[in-house]
Formats: sequence, structure tokens, C-alpha cells
Amino acid sequence: MMKNEIDSEVCLRLFNEDDKEEFYNIINNSKQHLKTWITWVNSVNSQEDTNESLTLRIEGLVENGGYPKWFVIVYKGQMAGTVGFNDVDKFNKIGEMGYWLGEKFEGKGIMSRAFKEVINYGFQILNLNKIELYIAAGNKRSRALPKKFGFKEEGRRRQAELLYDYYEDQIIYGLLAEEWK
Repeated sequence: MMKNEIDSEVCLRLFNEDDKEEFYNIINNSKQHLKTWITWVNSVNSQEDTNESLTLRIEGLVENGGYPKWFVIVYKGQMAGTVGFNDVDKFNKIGEMGYWLGEKFEGKGIMSRAFKEVINYGFQILNLNKIELYIAAGNKRSRALPKKFGFKEEGRRRQAELLYDYYEDQIIYGLLAEEWK
């Protein structure tokens, strides 16, 4: 999946070296919005701070046997966010998904379209048996997405994530290949 047109507005594509400036800008422009639930955005103070993350996303292709783990979400020609797998357990065939959108792209159904495509990719191309998500309990908007696509709430990890000055529980969601239609 080098580039996958989902519809006339949204596509997924691989990260590349030319994304450095746009990747930094979308994070920087959405920093206040994203930092509520994503702590690493506070460490982004310059383009150099995002370059390493971008390089890891590109190199993830090699470490995953030629299959990408992360994709750029493109909306009407602009980078809108990212979606993919934080981790792929090849032995147990479990992928842990992650995602985020820039603030100005929310509320357009972009993530739903991209999310569904990555679920298909995980089950059909990566041959996963299960896809999991770990989402902050208070992040109701993010928690709605796996519910929409049939993920089951499997549990709660108490105080599993340090969000600045407090610990937040994480809700575990899972979807099995046999449950995905």
C-alpha cells in the first residue's frame, strides 16, 4: 500500500523524507489541541524534534518485513494526521493501533474512513488475528471510534498513563479477525 485512495477526499500514503516540514507544522499548529491526550507533543519545539519520529516511521517499513506500520492521512491534498500500528506482535499476530488528526481536520469523518482502511490492512495484508487499542478513559471522542467499528471493550488498565500531573486509566479495546466483516 504505497498510496491508497479511499475516496475523492481521503487517501493514505507512506511517509517520506519530503514530509518533514508539513509533519512538523501539523503537530505544531495542533499542539494545544493534541496535548490534552498526547504528551509527546510538548517535546516538539522545532522541525528537528519531529525528524526523528518521521525517520522511525519510514524505517518501520523495513523492520516490519516491507510492510508499513504507519500512514499519512491526506485530506484534499493536505496532511491531516496519522494512523497505523504502534506495535505489531508477529508471533501472536496482534497489532496495536494508534491515530491522531490535526485540529482543523476533526469533525469531517476523515478518521473514520482512514481507521476502517487500516483495520482492513491489518487483517488482510498483515494477517493479524487481533487489533487492539489503548485509549485514555477520559478521551471520549477517541473511544467512540473503536466502538463504531465493532471493537469490544476488554478491560481497564488503571493509572496506566501519566498525563502531565495525573495518571489516567486506559481502556483496552480489541477486535478479532473473525469479528471483522
